[in-house]
Amino acid sequence: MAQGTATTSAGNQPRLDVLEREDLVLNNRSLAWITNRVAGICENKMPLLWWLLFIPSAIVAVVGVGVGLTYLVSTGVGTWGMNNAVFWGWDITNFVFWIGIGHAGTLISAILFLTRQNWRTSVNRAAEAMTIFAVTCAGIFPAFHVGRVWMAWFLAPIPNANAVWQNFKSPLLWDVFAVSTYFTISLIFWYVGMIPDLATLRDRAKTKVRKMLYGLFALGWRGGNRQWRHYEMAYLLLAALSTPLVLSVHTIVSFDFATSVVPGWHTTIFPPYFVAGAIFGGFAMVLTLMIPARKMFGLEDLITMKHIDNMAKIILLTGFFVGYAYCMEFFIAWYGANPYESAAFYIRIIDGPYNWAYYAMFFCNVIAPQVFWMKWARQNLWVVMAVAMCVNIGMWFERFVIIVTTLARMWLPGDWRYYSPSSVEILLFVGTLGLFLALFLLFMKFLPCINIAEVKWTLKSSNVHHDEIEDEKREAALSHDADGRLLHKS
Repeated sequence: MAQGTATTSAGNQPRLDVLEREDLVLNNRSLAWITNRVAGICENKMPLLWWLLFIPSAIVAVVGVGVGLTYLVSTGVGTWGMNNAVFWGWDITNFVFWIGIGHAGTLISAILFLTRQNWRTSVNRAAEAMTIFAVTCAGIFPAFHVGRVWMAWFLAPIPNANAVWQNFKSPLLWDVFAVSTYFTISLIFWYVGMIPDLATLRDRAKTKVRKMLYGLFALGWRGGNRQWRHYEMAYLLLAALSTPLVLSVHTIVSFDFATSVVPGWHTTIFPPYFVAGAIFGGFAMVLTLMIPARKMFGLEDLITMKHIDNMAKIILLTGFFVGYAYCMEFFIAWYGANPYESAAFYIRIIDGPYNWAYYAMFFCNVIAPQVFWMKWARQNLWVVMAVAMCVNIGMWFERFVIIVTTLARMWLPGDWRYYSPSSVEILLFVGTLGLFLALFLLFMKFLPCINIAEVKWTLKSSNVHHDEIEDEKREAALSHDADGRLLHKS
C-alpha cells in the first residue's frame, strides 16, 4: 500500500500523497493475463487433484442421493430414524444447514455490490454458484419428507381437480415461496453476471460444439456500449431485488420454529439469529471451497490474501452475533419466567443426552473464530481453513441442537425418546455433500469461476485518469529525490 508521505510539488508547495487502496490483483497483471488465466481453467485439462476430488464426489452423490432416495421412495420415510416425538431429524437439520450455506453468495454479489466493495469481484462468481448448488441440495430434504414425493406439487398454489388448497397460515408453506423465489432470483443473477464472460469463452472456443453452446448462452453479446449499459442496469436491479431476499429467506425459515409454541423455539430472536448464522456459515463455506481452488488453478494473484482477510473478519463479526444470540436465549428463558422454557435449556445444556452437541456447537461457532483477532491467523491459510471447517461443523450442530434436542424432550416425560439417525439418513446427507462438491467442480471446469469483466474494473489501469496519476507520481518522486540530494549536499 502506498505511504501517505509528504512530498514537494513543482511549485515547492508541500502536499500529501493520496493513500491508495491495496491492490486486488497482484504483480501488475495485464488485462490479457486475467482473461487467459480465468478462461484457461475451462479450456485446459484439469489437474490431477481435480480428478481426485471429482470422481469420489460423483460416486458418493450417485450412491448417496440416487440409491438413498430410490430406497426411501420405494420403502417409505419410516426408513429414517424419526420416531413419534422427534418428527424432524436429520432431514430438516440438513435442509436448514444447506439453506444457510447458500446465503453468502447473494450477500457477496448483491449487498457488497451495492455498497461498492470491489474486493468481492474475485469471489462473487464462485459464491453465487455455491448458492445455486446449496439450495438444490436443500430442496431434496423437504420434498422427500412429505412421504409421497409425487404429491409435492400440491405445495404450489395452483388449481387442482381435488380442490386441495394449501394452508397459507403455515410457515412451512412460506418456506416454499421464500426458497423458490430466492433460488430463481439467485439463478438469474448468477447467469446475467456470466453473459460477458460466456461471450469471451465463445470467442476463444476452438471446437464447434463449445462455440455453439457458449454462443447460445451468451445471447449474442458483442460488448457494445448499449449492451453494457443495459447489462449494468439489469445487474443493479437484480442486486437491489436480491438484497431483501438475504434477510427474508432465512427469516422465514426461522418462522418454522419461532411461530410454534414449543419450548426452546418460541422466541422472537430467531429471525436475526438465523440470518447472522447463515451469513456466518456461508462465508466459511466460501473459504472452504476457494482456498483449495486458489491453489489448484494458480489464482493467487486474483484471490489475494486481502480477500481472505476480509472474509475472515466477516466471520469474526458474524460469529459475535451468533454468540450474542446464544447468550440471549438464556436471558429470554430466565426473564420470561416460563418453567418449560427454562427446563428446555437446562436439559439442552446440563442434564440432557445431547449436551455434548451443544458444547461442540459453542466451541466451533464462538470460541474457534476468536483466533481471527490476530492478523497472523488471518494470513495463515492453514489456520483459516481449520477455522472455516470448524464453523461448517458448528453450524450443522447448531441446527441439530435446535431441532433434535428440543423435540426429544418435549412436554411429557413419557414421550421422551433418544433420536439417532438411520443409515439411510446418513447415506442421504453424505450424498448431498458429494453432490454439492461434484456440481461445484463441474462449474469450475465448464464456466468462468471468476468474473473476468469486473476484476478488470478493479485494476488501476482501468481508471481513465491512470496516466495522469502516474505522471504526478513520477514528478513527485523526482522532486523528492532532488530535495534529498540538495539536503545531502548541504
